[in-house]
Amino acid sequence: MTATESDATAVAPRIDAVFDLDALLTEDELAWRDRARRFAQERIAPVIEQDFEDKHFRRELVREAGELGFLGMHLSGYGCAGAGAVAYGLVCLELEAADSGWRTFVSVQGSLAMSAIHKYGSEAQKERWLPGMAAGELIGCFALTEPQGGSDPAAMTTTARREGDEWVVDGAKRWIGLASLADVAVVWAKVDDEGGDDHGVVRGFLVPTATPGFTATPIDGKLSMRASVQCDVTFDGVRLAADAMLPGARGLSGPFGCLNEARYGIVWGAMGAARSCLESALGRSISREVFGRPIGANQLIQAKLADMLVEVEKGVLLALHLGRLKERGALTPAQISVGKLNSVREALRIAHEARAILAGDGITNEFPVMRHAANLESVRTYEGTDEVHQLVIGRALTGLSAF
Repeated sequence: MTATESDATAVAPRIDAVFDLDALLTEDELAWRDRARRFAQERIAPVIEQDFEDKHFRRELVREAGELGFLGMHLSGYGCAGAGAVAYGLVCLELEAADSGWRTFVSVQGSLAMSAIHKYGSEAQKERWLPGMAAGELIGCFALTEPQGGSDPAAMTTTARREGDEWVVDGAKRWIGLASLADVAVVWAKVDDEGGDDHGVVRGFLVPTATPGFTATPIDGKLSMRASVQCDVTFDGVRLAADAMLPGARGLSGPFGCLNEARYGIVWGAMGAARSCLESALGRSISREVFGRPIGANQLIQAKLADMLVEVEKGVLLALHLGRLKERGALTPAQISVGKLNSVREALRIAHEARAILAGDGITNEFPVMRHAANLESVRTYEGTDEVHQLVIGRALTGLSAF
């Protein structure tokens, strides 16, 4: 155990003593939380700094995540665990405390690709893909964002046209997580079928990635999410059987329904990164001495630590509230936007404050803080930027759309 790990282990009980979250959780939720914490601490944390440096995603851990029940855990049937929303959120928090890339993987696999198939797929599609994905034997990706589209999916240019008994998909997507590793891609495309009922309508298609014309190229040069994989994807005359379409998804409500699942996980996950940064700063404030005493004995440092803890507590309690709403079927998109906006924005502020407390050592990989801060810049951008979520909330408040 390194000195940094020892510091974090020593300060965790201090944080827990101030913030008694366990009292608000069920035994089942605590069991899921503890399982995810062990996996994160034992399998991800010891190697994540080197993986970040090497731009390496450990695919061998995918099956382990499946065996532990994390993949599509909020779904029921087809080998999925059928866990509650709060249990899923706690797993996201613990994984992101290790690295945002691993929470992102669970989100892409479970909340996006598996949720799309589970919500909108035929029974045959569910049986074909979901059991293997839940077990970690198969990987899925979710191809929505386009090079020029960004926050405007209605401007989609990827098309699907009918040719006899087949669909032919052409176009391009960007920033598609896991695409070069995936076995199946959930692809959203506008139907090009003059005179047909679906002409110009966005529909979802299941595309086995071995299909000729499908190409996924990992994006290089990333300074964030380096232990994760995001790709440019092209579709060049990709031919699919007629039954490749997801029958239950018509229009943008289809992908948005999946995006809200992923955004919910981010509300929890970002607080995991924030907690990790707080633990690093707190441990260092106790162990590092300047001018003959620990830096944590200074009022300015204690004020920073107190503010960081307050925001972690507020963020987790908000996530818990949203989780209970979700379990009752009462969670709204605007409420998810409140959570995503707050959690990621405050997690970044905590990361920056922690870096300052760590002083010069804070920019090294002896501590996870700079890695978390870099990753959180991606989390802040995907699944809706701050500005998009502000507009969602503003629309809910005023009844007026400013998009």
